[in-house]
Parts: sequence; structure tokens; C-alpha cells
Amino acid sequence: MTQTAPITQDVLTIPRKLPDGPVNLVGMTREAMREALIATGTPEKQARMRVGQIWQWIYQWGVRDFAAMTNLAKPYRALLGERFVIEVPEMVSRQVSADGTRKYLVRIAGGHEVEVVYIPEEDRGTLCVSSQVGCTLTCSFCHTGTQKLVRNLTAGEIVGQVMMARDDLGEWPVPGQPKDETRLLSNIVLMGMGEPLYNFDNVRDAMKIAMDPEGISLSRRRITLSTSGVVPEIARTAEEIGCQLAISFHATDDETRNVLVPINRRWNIDALLRALASYPKASNSERITFEYVMLDGVNDSDDDARRLIALIREHGIPAKINLIPFNEWPGAPYKRSSNNRIRAFADIIYKAGYASPIRTPRGEDIMAACGQLKSETERARKSRRQIEAEAGLDR
Repeated sequence: MTQTAPITQDVLTIPRKLPDGPVNLVGMTREAMREALIATGTPEKQARMRVGQIWQWIYQWGVRDFAAMTNLAKPYRALLGERFVIEVPEMVSRQVSADGTRKYLVRIAGGHEVEVVYIPEEDRGTLCVSSQVGCTLTCSFCHTGTQKLVRNLTAGEIVGQVMMARDDLGEWPVPGQPKDETRLLSNIVLMGMGEPLYNFDNVRDAMKIAMDPEGISLSRRRITLSTSGVVPEIARTAEEIGCQLAISFHATDDETRNVLVPINRRWNIDALLRALASYPKASNSERITFEYVMLDGVNDSDDDARRLIALIREHGIPAKINLIPFNEWPGAPYKRSSNNRIRAFADIIYKAGYASPIRTPRGEDIMAACGQLKSETERARKSRRQIEAEAGLDR
């Protein structure tokens, strides 16, 4: 499809290697890895097979040392060790919440840091992955939105977050041992720092690696991409990734959504819903998740609930509505809706025939809950007055 320049933002993505340094294989597509191996002297007829072997060592077994790749000849392993590295983001710190949620601060190239969250549940383990350092969307209820956008993450830095978490969870299988099919990390949600669809190519390549059956091997139905509504990239997401889709919706009229989710000024509610109407069919996805943060006196009335239902029905979108109690952060210009108000809102949606789960806040004690992520190195505090002014609430 034809894209306009602003869709993929003009933001630096750090290259995969330093000048004259070894190349990191993590994040390469299979074809890119094949070309890299051929460039280092691997015969073309062998290159595809070598990619398959190396791919399994990296993504199925979690091996980081070429010397351990025992089905490759020793001289070839030595050559790989000279030309390539297998590196993932560095874990700077790990905080563990009282509810078992883990928040990682990870360092990437250039010394920048992003936050990653692992949420354990009875039937799954979900990793909340970041796609950018900071965010440009300035959603007024989101802590990450108060941090300036620094740069896009590479595909290797995105899938590397998954690999780092598997390291911490001790989840890599042991070569030669029976595989344990129980997954501690069974789901990925692209709901961390950044807007994934403003870094589309790197997000796509990283998720293709995560879904590859000879590696991490997560089903596309186990991956959910959350967007604030980059409309021109929604069809592309269906075609090139095919994962589940979640929309940061949060309001039922353009005036309110313009404040809460400023990207709405570019692609309004009607444009967004028209794009979503074709997504389930295009991606063979069952339902689109509408994320709706509950803000006291802002978007939580019975009328809001009824408008939300009407909008989804009008466009014929198979949907569920995730109601998110607002997770407060220092200087936040909003308050969480009361439990009674949230339950009343959910009841209206449920009686209309839509699933309306109320998300249980996780990791609040370590600032790991939805909308609270913000890397330490970029965490310059803003006053409440500054934040309210940016949110348009100082009138």
C-alpha cells in the first residue's frame, strides 16, 4: 500500500552493528540472515540449511555462544564467532510486585532504557513489550506519554525483550532433553512503551520471529498489538502480521478523544471504526479488543456506555471491551472511576451482548500497571500544572 511519510515516523533506529564491529543476528529475518552468511563465505547452496540450524539454536534453545552449536563444524563456528554476535537487551533491574508481576528495566544500544512487564496468571504468562523509547502520542492519561520519544527499537531489541524474559524465567529447553510444553511466557502484548504502528517494520519482523514454528513458536492468536489508531497501518497489520488487535479507544465522542488520545485529531473515531470493520475478516481474527480506561467524570457515564455500544454495532465489529481502572501516577490529571461506576458501565455493555471484563490492576506497587511505564533515564518529573496544560485541562 502507498504510505505517507508521517506514518512511519522520522525517528532514528539504531543500526544492527557498530562500524566494523560484529553483526547481531538477533532480529534478522531468515532472508537477511541468509544474505549475511553468504557475505561471510557460506556457500549459497548451504546457506538456507545453515540459517535453519542457527535459527533453532538461537530461538528454540536460547543459545548465545556459537561454540555450543554442535551440529556445525568447529571451523565454521569459529568463523561465526568472529563475524557475528547473539545479543539481547541488558537487564538493568528487576522489580517483583506483591502479586508476582515482574517489571524489568532494560538497556539497549545508545544507553537508552525501556521497561518490560511480565504478568503471571493461572492459565497464562503475558509479556508486555515496548516498541519505542518514549512515545510521541501524548495521551493525557498515560505516564509513558509524558516522556519524549527518543527512537524506535530495532526488531532485535523487540524480540530480544522476549528472549531476556525467557532467560529470567528459566524457560529455554535443554537440547537433548524432553521439551516441557508448559509455557511460563505464553502471550505477548505490544502494549508497553511506544506506538507499535509507528515502528511497523521492526515490530512486524520481531513478531514474525516470535511466531516462527522453529523458534519461540507462539501462535499469532497469542500475540496482541495495541494501537491508538494509526489508521493507514491497520490493514497492513492484518496482512503482514495477522495477530490479535487491541484499540486504545477510551472515549465515545471526538471532542473527548481528541484530549485523551490526540491522534484522534488526525484519524477520528469514524475513520478508525471503518478501518477496524474489515480487520477481523482480513486477519481471520475473532474479535477486536476495545481498551477503555475508566476516568472519573470524563468518560464513565451511562451515556458513554450506550454510545460505545452503538458505535460498535453501527460498524458491525466483533468486539470485546476491556475496562481498565485508571492506574494513577505522580502528577496524573485524572482520577480512577469508583468501583460502583465501573461495574454499572460494565453491566450496560454486558447486557448489550458484549464481553466487558474489568481488568484487575497488576503491579501497581512497582509502577508496572497499564499506562504507568516510563524509563528511569528519561523520567524527568513534570509538575501537575505542566501535565494538565498539555492535556488541555487547565482551562
